[in-house]
Amino acid sequence: MKFTLNLAFIDPTYFLELAQTAEAYGIDTIVLSDHIAHFAEIESKYPYNETGERPWVEDAPWPDVWVASAAMAAVTTKINFLQGVYVLPMRDPFSMAKAIGTACVMSKGRIGLGLGLGWMKDEFDLMGHDFKTRGKRADEMVELMRKLWTGEMVEHHGTHYDFPLMKMRPPVPHEIPVIVGGNGPPAMRRAARLGDGWSPCFQTLAQLKGKLADIQKLRREYGTDGKPFAVHASPEDFAEVELDASHFKRMEDVGITHCASEIRWGDDVATLLSLDAIRDRIKRFGDEVIAKVA
Repeated sequence: MKFTLNLAFIDPTYFLELAQTAEAYGIDTIVLSDHIAHFAEIESKYPYNETGERPWVEDAPWPDVWVASAAMAAVTTKINFLQGVYVLPMRDPFSMAKAIGTACVMSKGRIGLGLGLGWMKDEFDLMGHDFKTRGKRADEMVELMRKLWTGEMVEHHGTHYDFPLMKMRPPVPHEIPVIVGGNGPPAMRRAARLGDGWSPCFQTLAQLKGKLADIQKLRREYGTDGKPFAVHASPEDFAEVELDASHFKRMEDVGITHCASEIRWGDDVATLLSLDAIRDRIKRFGDEVIAKVA
């Protein structure tokens, strides 16, 4: 079992020190979240609660994930970086291929793409990309970017994107894993068909077990079951303060490879915690949980 650490809503000026602490105490992957801006009012409804209200305050920080990951990679040597999730289809595939590929090269292969489709139409309108076609465009973007990452002369003639022979340098010598976020059937099919892993949220262990069985069936149908497949998840019915070796064994038994953790901040608001307070909680989690599991 590997462990990830989500730094959503944490002061980004803490990131470099926290990345070094996380690496020293056994964290495998740092996860960042993605939004462009906070609108005073939005038409879209947040899909993961009953009220539809955004679960963050308007001053919550949303640093650029590629800049932040590259900066943290520069002060670490082995910890990986992912997003939970990155809203790919509200961008263009060429600047994304360049940014993600460069970050991967500079970090010596420690960058992944946590692919999400997004739920906030308001942001797509702001960025000038169609919300309705985001699923099909995201699929084509992954295909296109994988071509460009080879650094070879390639062309692409798809439904949404078209370009003649060209190459993008530098080439990316490391595979960039695409971890697909989302709970529903479309996300599961996308993960099975073109992903290197799956990252659901707000699921119980029983739900994860059933959906992972469905994904494995889909992978056999798509002929993708021969390659490694990562699962980043933390069951909703497992409280981190109660976790022991038996919990992690049950996670592994259903196919979870990475325990997604926020090092639960308790009743505190993470954005108000000091650097030392967050660092201390990471150290305790490393000593009391990760070390025991290892």
